[in-house]
Amino acid sequence: MNEEITEILEGLAVIESDISVPKNVRMKIKNAMVILSNEQEENKDLKFDRSLEELGSVAEDPNVPQHTRMQIWSVVSQLERGN
Repeated sequence: MNEEITEILEGLAVIESDISVPKNVRMKIKNAMVILSNEQEENKDLKFDRSLEELGSVAEDPNVPQHTRMQIWSVVSQLERGN
């Protein structure tokens, strides 16, 4: 796994472990992490696109705390740069 994906996974892990984040949001974060860590999928762009789909809906959820929303947008920004 390359350094870029590892850095993104670390950012997502911080959000996923935050107990103030609603459970449904943590599940979507976990799904994005699984997509990114899939070793069988070699196409990085495809991984990033699928993860962006998961995170896009999460960032708009009104139940997400503001600090978490900022963390999500930071990860989204990293994914868009790498894509």
